[in-house]
Amino acid sequence: MRSQGGLFVRFVLRAVTLSGVIAMLISASSSVFAAGGGGSNAVFVETNGTTGNAILAYRRADDGTLTQVENYPTGGLGGAASGAAVDPLASQGALGYDSAHGLLLAVNAGSDSVSVFTVDGDTLQLQQVIGSGGFFPASIAVSGDLAYVLNAGGDGSINGYRIAGGKLHAIEGSTRALGLGNANPPFFLASPGQIGFTPDGGKLIVTTKKTGTIDVFNLASSGRPSDSPTVTASVGPVPFAFAFDAAGRLIVTEAGSSSVTSYNINSDGSLTVVDPSVGNHQAATCWVTAARGYFFVANAGSADLSGYAINSAGALSLINGSQVAATTGGGPIDLAVSSDGQYLYVESGGTGTVDEFRVNIDGTLGAIGVVAAARGLEGIVAI
Repeated sequence: MRSQGGLFVRFVLRAVTLSGVIAMLISASSSVFAAGGGGSNAVFVETNGTTGNAILAYRRADDGTLTQVENYPTGGLGGAASGAAVDPLASQGALGYDSAHGLLLAVNAGSDSVSVFTVDGDTLQLQQVIGSGGFFPASIAVSGDLAYVLNAGGDGSINGYRIAGGKLHAIEGSTRALGLGNANPPFFLASPGQIGFTPDGGKLIVTTKKTGTIDVFNLASSGRPSDSPTVTASVGPVPFAFAFDAAGRLIVTEAGSSSVTSYNINSDGSLTVVDPSVGNHQAATCWVTAARGYFFVANAGSADLSGYAINSAGALSLINGSQVAATTGGGPIDLAVSSDGQYLYVESGGTGTVDEFRVNIDGTLGAIGVVAAARGLEGIVAI
């Protein structure tokens, strides 16, 4: 009996000890998560400060609301395009996230440079400040081990980098002039709007507001672009920003007519119109992002958002036939969507704030809050 009792006591002691170890492990892992390590959710906003650019870091709660946790200087200066009211860089994609390498890339338009940060949850660490290869960098894009920056000042140009060791390394022979003949800083309606890679990483796309074209560069295995782009005239006036649907179609905003056009991208870089200039009857439709299979555009002139659905053939339509998906602060500009697609964040340039929305399965938006950011802001990323 005593032997059985001893076995029982030893069993209980081991169980208690094991339970304690498990509890400590759970507590430790919870502490790491709460401290912002590993899988923490975050939103980053570029202040674009002309006397000192910085990144505002926000922690995202489970309900999508944001709390600012830190301010990280970029080591460069922000800038302002001539004539710009609420969108000083007059571009989409001033801030880029490289999920494969855990890097955040920020343009410094006022000092012609790009800043590279490592990302750990909502914590950033500045690794590098490198020249942009041109004047007034306004947009940046990443695909695989490549990054390209769009310089909006002067003639305008694109400049490529290889990503390695947490830094950018300029690709010799990758600079291509756009021939825009802009001033520096450029006039906001003359500056190019965005640079981006096609989903397969094989092409670079640039929207040029001044010439009303969409330029497509083919990329070689070296990472260098074709000597000249394949140029397609935009269906609507002032092509500004773009995104892609699940089938790889190009969705482009047209600020001059507050409309959106879908295109197929051909192997030679030419574009074929699928559904032309689907309007929303709002003002200054410039920025666009995709979430849950829908597209949301920011209408800077009417302080609201519109939402578009797209069918399997690439035809666009306003979600539920509504011209307005949500109202925002004054001058909504760049947008970002959380990695799970459930939350949409919109910079309001007129108020220097970020509007927070829940993206419902049916494409409707639910407002969940507003947080302070900075006047003159441009560039936002959600992870």
